[in-house]
Amino acid sequence: MKNKILYNVTVKVLRDISEEWLKWMNEVHIPDVMSTGKFESYKLSEIIEEDEEGRTFAIQYVSFNMETFQSYQLDHAKKLQEEHSIRYKNKYVAFRTLMNILNEG
Repeated sequence: MKNKILYNVTVKVLRDISEEWLKWMNEVHIPDVMSTGKFESYKLSEIIEEDEEGRTFAIQYVSFNMETFQSYQLDHAKKLQEEHSIRYKNKYVAFRTLMNILNEG
């Protein structure tokens, strides 16, 4: 059986744009990612921390397997990441982590 893949995107955004960023993520970006058909679910979480400058969020997408995730990377990721980069230039930092899901409940 092939493992599901957890694609985690951690994004720290400036506090003064964080509410607008959250609205855009919920109404535009995440629906665009999900509409690719490459993920079965997602979670949007806020990391609990004290930071006056910004807020940090983790968006976790669950892909069906590595092949499906790689298809997302080839066919969709660049365009979606560029839309985010252009819209929020110099107002965020992000990093991505890819994990095998070994077990879930």
